[in-house]
Amino acid sequence: MLSISDLKAGTWINFQGQPYQVVSSFHVKLGRGGGMQKVKLKNPFTGTTLERTFKGQDRVEEARLDYKMATFLYKDSQNLFFMDPQNYEQFSLELANLQGREKFLKEGEGAKIVWLADKPLDLQLPTKIKLKVTYTEPGFRGDTVSAPQKEAKLETGATIKVPLFIKTGDTVIINTETGKYVERA
Repeated sequence: MLSISDLKAGTWINFQGQPYQVVSSFHVKLGRGGGMQKVKLKNPFTGTTLERTFKGQDRVEEARLDYKMATFLYKDSQNLFFMDPQNYEQFSLELANLQGREKFLKEGEGAKIVWLADKPLDLQLPTKIKLKVTYTEPGFRGDTVSAPQKEAKLETGATIKVPLFIKTGDTVIINTETGKYVERA
């Protein structure tokens, strides 16, 4: 059982007999009363979203999930396609459920897939990954009062902001949770 402080974005719970993923979570503390957690939940099977408020001592059942490694094959306009390396079966994940995390996947690389009731639900990426910069404008000296940044296109097609000293061909480390540049590899 999870307490309300455990309800963070990305957590999977069973609520009213259905699996839900926490999309967003916000803690509220009112005057002398106990704390509350305002949570937005999404059902992966029906696509419905709920907004609920849990009070201080409420407990929520954690969903029983399986995690399996798979190889990313390719993507189309609506799905990502993976292959199970043990039995070579292919399956897909809907792009709509991934909230933009797919832009850090390279074809042929391994990924951890979240399964519930023999159905693939979600994708878990490492917190930090290394990607090569395929294109960026040259950096110019100038405004050094703030930390100037420029756009860079990565080998997966994603575009991020990087410092001026990064050049085309450099390998950078990206935080997949925030989608931001961390450091040069």
